[in-house]
Amino acid sequence: MKRRERWANSWVHAVWERVQRAGEIVPGTRAAEAFGSLGEGSSIGFPAATVMGARSIHIGSRTLVGRQVTLSVGYGPDDARLPPRGLVIGDRCVIGARTSLTAHTSIVVGDDVWFGQDVFVSDAGHGYQEPDVPIGLQLGEHRPVTIGAGSWIGHGAIILPGATIGRNVVVAAGSVVRGAVEDHAVVGGSPVRVLRRFEPGVGWVSAAGDLRPVLPPLVPVGGPHPRG
Repeated sequence: MKRRERWANSWVHAVWERVQRAGEIVPGTRAAEAFGSLGEGSSIGFPAATVMGARSIHIGSRTLVGRQVTLSVGYGPDDARLPPRGLVIGDRCVIGARTSLTAHTSIVVGDDVWFGQDVFVSDAGHGYQEPDVPIGLQLGEHRPVTIGAGSWIGHGAIILPGATIGRNVVVAAGSVVRGAVEDHAVVGGSPVRVLRRFEPGVGWVSAAGDLRPVLPPLVPVGGPHPRG
């Protein structure tokens, strides 16, 4: 690589890093003021994919939202019928890059929930039963979604309308979640099934009877966070 090209490459990367830092949505910025709330120490990476209905979005403290993430409430930027708390994300969460959280009535994410990348969550879909109406115009039923505290949502998972995920649940990468998932379970598949569940006094037991013991915590709950 020629010296000029090497310099230009370094300059582009340095400028882009500064642009990303300057473009973050953090408390105190003008962009943050559009949100229902954005807690201390939280940030939304730049560039975002889509932010819509921000006044109905509430994000707790020390939560990291990655780049190219969609956070939306409602059917458009001029939707006047937004619920007051359409999308609620708790404290100390991590929302991976390119994740999409699209709410119409209610999506609630508990504290300490971590998402991989490319996760999709929505509380509404589309109908199909009117044969002469485009599918995109057949608006589906609104069904609230909840994701319990301490859960991990793997890369590329899809959380369908009406899903209720318990506390400290692992959703395997690429899974499709519908319906209810119990607390302290490992689930996977499309649709998901329980791969392993916690039995007090025994450990983590699979459907085949394989046992994994309970391990001591590596980090205290509410302890160190990626932002320090």
